[in-house]
Amino acid sequence: MKRSRYVALLAMGASALALSACGESETPAGVYTSVDQCIADKQFTDAECRKAFDTAKEEHKKVAPKYASKADCEADFGAGKCEESPYRTTSGTSTFMPLLVGYMLGRTLSGQPGFAPQPLYRTPGDSTFRTGDNRPVTSKTGLQSVPQSATTSAFKSSTTTRGGFGRNGAVYGSTSPGRGATTSGS
Repeated sequence: MKRSRYVALLAMGASALALSACGESETPAGVYTSVDQCIADKQFTDAECRKAFDTAKEEHKKVAPKYASKADCEADFGAGKCEESPYRTTSGTSTFMPLLVGYMLGRTLSGQPGFAPQPLYRTPGDSTFRTGDNRPVTSKTGLQSVPQSATTSAFKSSTTTRGGFGRNGAVYGSTSPGRGATTSGS
């Protein structure tokens, strides 16, 4: 392992230990907006950066917040910042999700791969990267100390109407791509 990578991981570990005494434990993670940025940071190999991005893209389809309309999604994420998701509402209409704007990958202090790569999102006016279930990660890129709780994701089994990303909204059932489900309401 390169000395700079070792020193950076050691520093991340020390800050995680110090912060864990104050509350939630933290873990080292690389936070990037592109594969090129990850590779240029030299904290992970080219192959690790590429594989993590591919994994995050697949997770994105599963864990991104889903909206019943594009307008509702854009109300939270901004104009032009949403795309159609592979999932449908109970009536068979399209759902929408924010664009993937970054990803994070983990590494243990011993240099082994850490948690599964996670897709990241941002809302207008907030520079903080967030997970699909709206947990704050960091506002910076590169090797960071991130909350342990932000390193896991869960399949999003519902769509949200307006104000769903960290706000209250109506919830509708959803299942696998192209299949309907029952309405769960709220």
